[in-house]
Amino acid sequence: MKRLDIFGLLKKDMNYIEDELFRSIEGEHELLNETSMHLLKAGGKRLRPVFVLMGGKFGSYDLEKLKHVAVPLELIHMASLVHDDVIDDADTRRGELTVKSKWDNRIAMYTGDYIYARALMIAAQLGNPLIHQVLSKAMVEMSIGEMEQIRDFFNTEQNVRRYLLRIRRKTALLIAISCQLGAVASDADRKTVNLLYRYGYNVGMAYQIQDDLLDLCGTEKQIGKPPGSDMRQGNITIPVIYALQDEELRGPLLREISYIRERNGECDVTGAIRIIKESKGITKAEELADRYFKKAFDALERLPDIRTKKNLRDIANFVAKRSY
Repeated sequence: MKRLDIFGLLKKDMNYIEDELFRSIEGEHELLNETSMHLLKAGGKRLRPVFVLMGGKFGSYDLEKLKHVAVPLELIHMASLVHDDVIDDADTRRGELTVKSKWDNRIAMYTGDYIYARALMIAAQLGNPLIHQVLSKAMVEMSIGEMEQIRDFFNTEQNVRRYLLRIRRKTALLIAISCQLGAVASDADRKTVNLLYRYGYNVGMAYQIQDDLLDLCGTEKQIGKPPGSDMRQGNITIPVIYALQDEELRGPLLREISYIRERNGECDVTGAIRIIKESKGITKAEELADRYFKKAFDALERLPDIRTKKNLRDIANFVAKRSY
């Protein structure tokens, strides 16, 4: 399934947003232009701008206004990825060299900061203080989520609640406010805005759980990085947390994780993946994602009955079945 196949009538508008993304990072500094362009050309699903535009369909749809929300949200997401790659010491993303790998850590960090700043400059062109407040709060929460992830590297004692709070901050919140702010910028009513936030939040939670499952069950071609990359980086995800709850498999899995930690991730992780697949970790994580999808669909059913409602349902189904 190609990136825009499920977005129907939004294809033309998304092409416009894509052009705006490239224009948004153009500046006076040649190296920052080059590093930012490298990241942008690596592509992505552009789910956040799509959610902004779809949220806008529930009010007075104005693409010229919505671009000042759609572009910043994608830029914030991109900037967070650049910083993630430094923290995770990741060499590739989506099958391409990361900024930190092609240049170095310092260049990557300044590139992320530059993209964040460009995002705020664009959002500032809208005079709605609520939009600025929501964006700023989300950036604070994302930073806390990053710190929590670093603190929990190789922490095999963390519980499900701690994991869920972390992915709320790192992933779900940005998707939730994409739906929310598209509607806010289009002057949709408060009930619709709140339902769109709830839909986006639950899709975002399910999306991250699916991402964690793909890291263990997908192929390098599918996910653009070697399987088990999360464990190599010390990121203990939900299938691993559930697998560690199995009394018979906990000991062998702890030994595998300890081995990975001792070698700083520079080792074979197939043994750990095999143990996780032998446990109920994969099945329980899938069931958890399904519960979030159900909550997303429940919120969706209460939204006004317009064509975009079907598009939102299609996106949720796309996320649920994605293999990349």
